[in-house]
Amino acid sequence: MDADQLTGPLSAAMSRRRLLRLAGAGAALAGAAQFLGPAPARAADTYDAMRGTWVGLLTGTGFDPAAAPFAAALSALGDEARARMTSMAPTASSLWPDLPIGTVSAHVTTSCGRLRSMALAYVQPGTGLTGSASLAAAVSTGLDWLAAHAYTPSTSPYDNWWDWEIGAPQRLLDVCALMYARLDPEQIAAGCAAVDHFVPLSEFASYSGHSTGANRVDLCRVVALRGVIGRNGSLIDAARKALSPVFPRVLTGDGLYADGSFIQHTCVPYAGTYGTVLLGGLGRMFVLLAGTPWAVTDPEAQVFCSGVTAGWAPFVYNGLVMDGVSGRGISRGVQKSDPLQVQQDDHTRGHAVVSDILRLAASGLAPAAQSAAWKAMVKGWLRRDYYAPLLSDRSLGIPELAAAQALLNDSTVTAAPEPVEHRLFSMDRAVHRRTGWAAQISMCSARTTFYETGNGENLRGWHSGSGMLSWWGDTYGNGQYADAFWPTVDPYLLPGTTVSTRPLADAAGGQWNATRPTNTWAGGTTDGTYAALGQDVRGLQSTLTGRKSWFCLDDANHCLGAGITCADGVSVRTTVDNRNLGPNNHQVFTVDGTVQPATLGWSRTFTGSRSMAVGGMGAWVFPEGTTVHVQRVARTGSWSTVNTSSSTTPLTRNYLSLWFDHGTDPTGASYEYQLMPGATAAAAAARAAAPRVTVLANSAGVQAVSCPSLGLTMANFFAAGTAGPITADAPCSVLVRERNGTMTVVVSDPTRDAATVRVTLARSGYASVSAADGVQVLTTSGQVVLLAETGGTQGAGRTVTLSASGPAAAPRTAAALGATATTYVRDGAYGDTNYGDAATMVVKNTGGTGNGYNRRSLLAFDVSGLTGTVSRAVLWLHGNVQDSGGGQTVLQAFATASAAWTETGVTWNSAPALTTALGAGPVSTRHDWVGLDVTAAVAAARASGGGTASLAVFEPLGAVGLAAVLTTRRSGARPPRLEVITA
Repeated sequence: MDADQLTGPLSAAMSRRRLLRLAGAGAALAGAAQFLGPAPARAADTYDAMRGTWVGLLTGTGFDPAAAPFAAALSALGDEARARMTSMAPTASSLWPDLPIGTVSAHVTTSCGRLRSMALAYVQPGTGLTGSASLAAAVSTGLDWLAAHAYTPSTSPYDNWWDWEIGAPQRLLDVCALMYARLDPEQIAAGCAAVDHFVPLSEFASYSGHSTGANRVDLCRVVALRGVIGRNGSLIDAARKALSPVFPRVLTGDGLYADGSFIQHTCVPYAGTYGTVLLGGLGRMFVLLAGTPWAVTDPEAQVFCSGVTAGWAPFVYNGLVMDGVSGRGISRGVQKSDPLQVQQDDHTRGHAVVSDILRLAASGLAPAAQSAAWKAMVKGWLRRDYYAPLLSDRSLGIPELAAAQALLNDSTVTAAPEPVEHRLFSMDRAVHRRTGWAAQISMCSARTTFYETGNGENLRGWHSGSGMLSWWGDTYGNGQYADAFWPTVDPYLLPGTTVSTRPLADAAGGQWNATRPTNTWAGGTTDGTYAALGQDVRGLQSTLTGRKSWFCLDDANHCLGAGITCADGVSVRTTVDNRNLGPNNHQVFTVDGTVQPATLGWSRTFTGSRSMAVGGMGAWVFPEGTTVHVQRVARTGSWSTVNTSSSTTPLTRNYLSLWFDHGTDPTGASYEYQLMPGATAAAAAARAAAPRVTVLANSAGVQAVSCPSLGLTMANFFAAGTAGPITADAPCSVLVRERNGTMTVVVSDPTRDAATVRVTLARSGYASVSAADGVQVLTTSGQVVLLAETGGTQGAGRTVTLSASGPAAAPRTAAALGATATTYVRDGAYGDTNYGDAATMVVKNTGGTGNGYNRRSLLAFDVSGLTGTVSRAVLWLHGNVQDSGGGQTVLQAFATASAAWTETGVTWNSAPALTTALGAGPVSTRHDWVGLDVTAAVAAARASGGGTASLAVFEPLGAVGLAAVLTTRRSGARPPRLEVITA
């Protein structure tokens, strides 16, 4: 195409031959039925069928374009396409005047996105432009312009990598799929060549950098669809294979964890945004590849399926997805570039998650029972989504609307109710669900960032990880955070947080989760119904320190704070709550039975108050009577104040704010209150008069409560100590529940620093052990003494249940033995080298022999002093993976043929042979404990009368592993140890 054609009118930019062909195609579109679904079974070949499947994913099937909500959505799509077609004005520097190319990569993505909308309007029925030759000509012109000026095989990427490798190519390939029959071969080839340039297969060479998690799925989608459009099976196969690293559960970094946590950008809980991209991307890929030679058959894909219920569903409530797992996405609101000007909020993000799960249920990947359960769950969300129903969401495409409408109309699917449960996640997030309400707590630690900012987004989310307590009711409060909350709320008064009021700059802490707190105590323990949560809080760019706990009960969350200390020269606040009253300010606020003024600008400090309530929302109880600051104010802001790419339109919302003022530079300040969602003023007053919870401790060392009516005693130990009947020898979280002659105890180590924690309970009468998971019961005589194996659990709880009936458990003794010798040996050219003086030891199995890269660790322990029968022995090792080949491997212990080796003399060639394979456990790039069951070897050493237990650590025989570096007995911290239980 000549240069002058690019700057002329659209009609001049097209050849007469192409215009005639497009006009003919448009005339043949009467009814447009050929564009509305997957390609028919008689498709010419697999590529045609796959392209038809993808078009079906883009356009939807089985809906009436003349019925609601489709008619309005299709009409809006047509209006948008018409506006884009009219405003398109190709020049040498831009396709649209407002999107100059050359410095801002997002303009390339947006240009492709506009062409995608135009292509959808051309293909979809009821848009007013269905089959329009003029619209098709405009799309074709746009593709030619991109191929000549913006997205070409010779263009050097600038600005944001995402636009070049994901944003632009995904939209460009969608256009090619939609308009395939109307495009020339050279247009298809140009688009494919550009994608090959920006997204080479080297992106899949390793699972690292930005090619992980949701980004990896997006990249696979690009390459797979490029293979479909360009009829290249090898690319489709490469994309399918490159999905596999996404499926397995991870122990650190990006991905899905065993407990349902989803992390992206190394340390950001992200199920609500990046997680949605992964969920939606995989669902689409499964559908695209199903029934083809490239169908996903990796058995690990089923691990991902199990994560849907564990990782995404807990954060969805009445159709919204909780902001605590949406990262910087909470700040987007109304984007300047959005032609529909739809606000992005917890409901629009939730609708995407709901739609993605429904699509996955229809993909055929999961077992039928699992898919049926997902559909029932989704139908429940759709029916309960009263605040912003999914079918009224203008940001959703026709496919999502059609699938939701079909499910609602399907009488064979029964809507599932909300579960009553507590879910605690290793990513420092927790969700407490009860009949009628749900709450979510956001914490942070050395493992998770204070908050994420980047690309000018989430500029004031500084304190959203400092204990933010969000909550919603089944029929109230679902707009609390959706109704312009983030641009109008005081960022120093986020509900539940304890913060220094030291002024912070926008994006304080640095781009892309640059700052994490130094504390490791964040998390807690749960029995699945109740929970003790805690956080060793730190201030962002502040000297603030303190301890916070939330004890999650049936109708309330009991909140404690202690040790709150700061030297910033400003006041420190704990926000009891900050309710968004919306634009109307009609809610009645009551304090100790007295209705307070509803005047905006009103404020007051209440001394000795016992209860407060907001009509139609909930209440707060202050059992000891305390001083609470309250204000009712209107706050004005715009989305652009928290996100530079968002709307500048001023928004005003009214807030009722309640907080404790700990004063300037407090030392050891504390607080106590109880949140009762949905409670009336009368219910709150009654609870204040007759508390159900007794505070056993509220100090910087331990926070603990008891609730006799529920049989609960719970404690968070920030240091070894005693609270009520519970004593712990190390930091931990303990939940005890007694009922019907049984006692269940759950112990966790939120710091993830201890291999084992010993807990003593001043309880008698419990004799037998009915169930135990990672807990050894040492005695039940006069008191209960437990040893919980917390190492390597990612902060998860260890549970034991004891009964008052049945035979008494035999007393047992726990002995922690230090190693008498530790070293490693190496094969090949290093076969006669000794490493006995090294401060670390290494393990790696290459799967080959004699190459110089195989390494085994050897340990010896003096077991001569043990008495009694060995019932359990665990070898505890501390270390991590240090290997460019990956981030996670499995260690395995082995007995050795002889104990006759010395630390300073043994080599690979002289080391004793491996004999019995013993326990195995995972290790990742994060430094952590791994516990290996070596009971058989230690018992055998004792039975033989020998005084030494000789152990080797390698990786499973025949498996190719990664290098893991472990501490030795010479290490100053966390040396190996052998924990032995004898009876």
